[in-house]
Amino acid sequence: MILALLLVGLTNALALQGYTDHLFGHTPDGEVTAIGSRAAVPPAIRSGGPVIDAGPAGDRSFRPKPRTIALTFDDGPDPEWTPKVLDLLARYKIKATFFVIGTQVAEHPELTRRIVAEGHQIGVHTFTHTNLGTLPDWRRSFELRQTQLILAGAADVDSPLLRPPYSSTPEELADADWSAIRSAREAGYLTVLSTLDSEDWRKPGVAKIVANSTPKGTAGQVLLMHDAGGDRSQTLAALQKIIPAAQARGFRFATASDAVSLPQPVTKASLSERGRGLAVIGAIRLSDGTTTVLTWLLVAAGALSVLRAVTTVIAARRHARERYWTWGDGTPVTEPVTVIVPAYNERAGIEAAVRSLVASDYPVEVIVVDDGSTDGTADLVESLRLPGVHVIRQANAGKPAALNTGLQAASYDLVVMVDGDTVFEPDAVRWLVQPFADPAVGAVSGNAKVHNRGGLLGRWQHIEYVVGFNLDRRLFDLAECMPTVPGAVGGFRRSALEQIGGLSDVTLAEDTDLTMALCRDGWRVVYEERAVAWTEAPASLGTLWRQRYRWCYGTLQAMWKHRGAWVQRGQSGKLGRRGLTYLLMFQVLLPLLAPAVDVFAIYGLVFLDPVRVLAVWLGFLAIQTAMGFYAFRLDGEHPGPLWSLPLQQFVYRQLMYLVVIQSVFTALAGNRLRWQRMERYGTLTTPPSSPADNLADAPR
Repeated sequence: MILALLLVGLTNALALQGYTDHLFGHTPDGEVTAIGSRAAVPPAIRSGGPVIDAGPAGDRSFRPKPRTIALTFDDGPDPEWTPKVLDLLARYKIKATFFVIGTQVAEHPELTRRIVAEGHQIGVHTFTHTNLGTLPDWRRSFELRQTQLILAGAADVDSPLLRPPYSSTPEELADADWSAIRSAREAGYLTVLSTLDSEDWRKPGVAKIVANSTPKGTAGQVLLMHDAGGDRSQTLAALQKIIPAAQARGFRFATASDAVSLPQPVTKASLSERGRGLAVIGAIRLSDGTTTVLTWLLVAAGALSVLRAVTTVIAARRHARERYWTWGDGTPVTEPVTVIVPAYNERAGIEAAVRSLVASDYPVEVIVVDDGSTDGTADLVESLRLPGVHVIRQANAGKPAALNTGLQAASYDLVVMVDGDTVFEPDAVRWLVQPFADPAVGAVSGNAKVHNRGGLLGRWQHIEYVVGFNLDRRLFDLAECMPTVPGAVGGFRRSALEQIGGLSDVTLAEDTDLTMALCRDGWRVVYEERAVAWTEAPASLGTLWRQRYRWCYGTLQAMWKHRGAWVQRGQSGKLGRRGLTYLLMFQVLLPLLAPAVDVFAIYGLVFLDPVRVLAVWLGFLAIQTAMGFYAFRLDGEHPGPLWSLPLQQFVYRQLMYLVVIQSVFTALAGNRLRWQRMERYGTLTTPPSSPADNLADAPR
């Protein structure tokens, strides 16, 4: 619900910002001419005055009084040119009418207040400078109403004067224009057109503007000029010639209503209108601020994503080339190993798991700790009568307790921990324990692979394991900050585990908590990609959600528990400043930004250049695909499943970031998540053909 509310708020902010900024009509007023039939425009209006009242009492128009010029300015207020125009008008002591754009008023309310305070008249030029004649009724109403509210909020005024954008003289009105004028009159607006167009928007030169703005006789005029929309230096220079020349001919300057002898139309806004107007202005500013912040966050997120891709690929390449293929003094590790298999209702896969361990080409003792199973897991293992396999039964106490029980019963110092749904390659244990030839190594992460990789969900998890998890582990290995040895395949020194007090049950990610505790105790944790084990991945979205929810929440718990590593030295400091920072940036903060990225992408497709948005998306997809091909090559995997990578962006990615978001909200709320066991399917039988044999041929 919180996420939904945040997304609705973000969507509304972006929609408002997109409407105000990217549906804005940037074409100058005079550049668009009326097109279409003029049959519906009454002849009296076409030949009448520039101020039009298309009311229910009958269509009327008004002409300015002789030797009177209503000086009008469109498209403002502008922070550079409007103050200069106001200063010039004050110098000549004349009043004008400013037809303002709602979005400009919201951005510069202080200029609108100055216009009103200095006695000038103010009118509506729509919310986004759009052509009212081409709009449906609902949007016409929206354009006018929002501008009116913004005027009330910015300057505490209500104005019925309207100049439709792209309008000119009455005789050039088309049927669409007339329809918009009549619709506006129903909302209470008087339309003010022009009789003289300075065409200053063309920037034709000062002399041409003066010529266009000079009355030919003594008839009253409504002069159209601009105080915004670009460089208005020619407009200012022309005004300094137009005003004194007209005054010398006996013309006076007045507001639009004074020029046609109408009562003052601009009134004080009601308190309610002012409050609503301030709310609209606040919403526009908030949407602009939100978009600005979001844009910078997206730039940062994009940069971090590219940095992560480059860093992990470079690290993986170096890891493959400079791997410490011999450990310690180079003497192979041959001492026996105790393999601990915690099992709770693992009947579906426990036989395949245990048989694969017994088939290892390395001497092992297998201890299956049955943690209160109710499906006959322990009975099944005992009935197999496999050599070197022992079963310990205990009341249900959780996976950490089961592993601690196995540790107490272990005969050897080197211990391998295996999930009950995991099948080992025959040489996996041998490869997994070789790094222990280095006395500084306390734990080793193996290479877990997805067995049930059929279907889209299986392929996506397979890609995630190979590209996401394994590339990261190579980076963590080089940086000596491995945060997690997976429960599916991990090797440990029992003495190191005893030194830190064994496994803890205070987090739901006992493997991550254990690994971080070892790092903080000074032990080095490494990655051995040749130690391959096959695990059963979730086969439904619901099961995947529960598994990743537990993983993510447990990781957050472990990060918080070991937050002190950020300020410590040695191996602990490497975990904190390298490993925890990496997790925070790329597994917490980036997923939290992901919904905003998706919403902003939709925003870009609607309001920005969709070709550019698609190009950026394809660029990031190309980076991910390149990473995928390289990671698959390093792991000796066939790249066929990568065809589903584009589809992964529309389902799997959203699921993963929603998991992170829910986990963060759960943690912030202080709720304690219960253990959620994954459903087993029994798809594992014997070890499938492993790419481990091909790793020697992979690029290193």
